[in-house]
Amino acid sequence: MTQTKTFASHADTEDKKVSFTQLSANAWAYTAEGDPNTGVIVGDDAVMIIDTQATPAMAQDVIRHIRQITDKPIKYVVLSHYHAVRVLGAAAYFEEGAQEIIASQDTYDLIVERGEQDKASEIGRFPRLFRNVETVPEGLTWPTQTFVGEMRIWMGSVEVKLSQIGRGHTKGDIIVELESQNVCFAGDLVEYQSAAYSGDAYFRDWPSTLDRLAERNFDALVPGRGAALQGAAEVRQGLASTRAFVSDVYTNVLNGVSEGKALNEIYRETVEKLRPVYGHWFIFDHCMPFNVSRAYDEARGIADPRIWTAERDIEMWKALEG
Repeated sequence: MTQTKTFASHADTEDKKVSFTQLSANAWAYTAEGDPNTGVIVGDDAVMIIDTQATPAMAQDVIRHIRQITDKPIKYVVLSHYHAVRVLGAAAYFEEGAQEIIASQDTYDLIVERGEQDKASEIGRFPRLFRNVETVPEGLTWPTQTFVGEMRIWMGSVEVKLSQIGRGHTKGDIIVELESQNVCFAGDLVEYQSAAYSGDAYFRDWPSTLDRLAERNFDALVPGRGAALQGAAEVRQGLASTRAFVSDVYTNVLNGVSEGKALNEIYRETVEKLRPVYGHWFIFDHCMPFNVSRAYDEARGIADPRIWTAERDIEMWKALEG
């Protein structure tokens, strides 16, 4: 009898140590050893959140850390992209004065197209990351304001720039910059010592998007997962390692497709080849089936990511890990 391997994330039950790191006069990073990060910008009169955590109950810990440094109202919530683990905690911030949820128009469109399916899929994959999921309100987290290309927000004298610099982790990714302080919040376009989840990615575009990000020469950068990167050298290294991982996944899959190999064979060979280099990174075992599946589609000419559902997750996992 064949046993089916459960999602790698289901075996991930250990809470991670939280760090709340000041990066500049107005920027902080809430990080937790490879769990999803949240960015915090404290302006003259208000606070901005970049990515919310997965549930309102989990967002409360972010708020507790913020209240150690300021009592200013949380006015803005920015979504770097649409994934549930980044957005479903938004309700907690409205109790603290939040008035706007801001995202790219592409992110809004993705929520319309696949938000419900993504929510069910992600909650099924990551039990620990959706602690107290019952605190999530009914429905989806909807942006109240969207933009195309670029948007600037003034928080008193503190200017914040939101921009799309290219597709990568999703087609709706944005970065958030404090240009005057040379700090960037990059969302899941960048990961540090964490395998970049690529189930909704654009593999051909992602490396060039990272190249554009590298050209800005930031002194500090908050990735989607992993420790905040401090100093230009560490930022460059974080960008380069993310680029290498994404490129290595796609190159191996593309080669397998060109040789006419089946998906499950390509998966086994790609994991075997990448494990010595990246196997110690956070969520490597969880991400690789999704990453290879999406790369396989893209290599075979499926330009846009197919929608992940809870049912498709299980079918894929059984096929590749069963």
